[in-house]
Amino acid sequence: MSSGALAEHRHVPVLLDRVTQVLAPALQEPGSVLVDATLGLGGHAEALLAACPNARLVGIDRDRAARERAHERLAPYGERVRIEAAVYDELPEVLDRLQIVQVHAILFDLGVSSLQLDAADRGFAYRFDGPLDMRMDQSGGPSAAEILREYDVPELTRVLREYGEERYAPKIARAIVAQRDRAPLTSSADLVELLTRVIPAAAQRSGGHPAKRTFQALRIEVNDELGAWERALPAAIDALAIGGRIAVLSYHSLEDRIAKTFLAAGARSSAPLGLPVELPEHQPYLRLLTRGAEEAPATEQAANPRSASVRLRAAERIRSSTTPHPAPKGTR
Repeated sequence: MSSGALAEHRHVPVLLDRVTQVLAPALQEPGSVLVDATLGLGGHAEALLAACPNARLVGIDRDRAARERAHERLAPYGERVRIEAAVYDELPEVLDRLQIVQVHAILFDLGVSSLQLDAADRGFAYRFDGPLDMRMDQSGGPSAAEILREYDVPELTRVLREYGEERYAPKIARAIVAQRDRAPLTSSADLVELLTRVIPAAAQRSGGHPAKRTFQALRIEVNDELGAWERALPAAIDALAIGGRIAVLSYHSLEDRIAKTFLAAGARSSAPLGLPVELPEHQPYLRLLTRGAEEAPATEQAANPRSASVRLRAAERIRSSTTPHPAPKGTR
């Protein structure tokens, strides 16, 4: 079975019914526009197109292989589907190119897809040996191998600590620099071997696979995932029509923190303390549709391990706003 076929066989969209339940009410009118900003293999998009026959889809993904698979999957929906090659922070440019002024539902399913994880030659998964690439868009930008070859100890420490929350970040960074002086790290197996050697055995017994945090951190750095996310979310909120809805599936605490910051800020008054009357421009422009961050039910976590770390946040646009979006803190 090919890696693409394996990914499709194993791919189970996370919180599929709940995401459909949250977004479908905004997609009932003729001409409604759904943006799946992280299209992947198209599982969520397919369910929403089936549930909302009046809606049309704009699917965005930077990964060429994912776009090709999604195109095949969504072919039965014909002209209702438009798939664009872009990163999700390019949403304004995509909508402008398609002459779409407002959208009615937006979905972000963050992180790495099954297609990428199951492709050994992409370098995302520590369970496969392959080139240390990790680029979601392989047409340009530095690979993980280049970062490991070029970053100094402080830079590597920052990446591992901030994006992987790796407690042994300085030790790993020093080992990487020492190793590359002898021979460059070019394969997943090379990096896994180093991490297994450097991380204390006791930590490996209690903290899961020793490569998990480092691979996550490198992937986030290679693809500028948090920077793109900080740019994408306010742009998505601005694109929503009144009554439009947004749903975010996060798998990392830093991703979820950004989602929480922006959605919570939009759902509360921005009036200065002590102002006797709340002016219209200070009123909330979002209504939260989830109480905090929702987790997948235990039955889904048992059936689909990828859902164990998911956090869902959703909101509805209730008025227009020119209020500046907040700047998330602690994500850099």
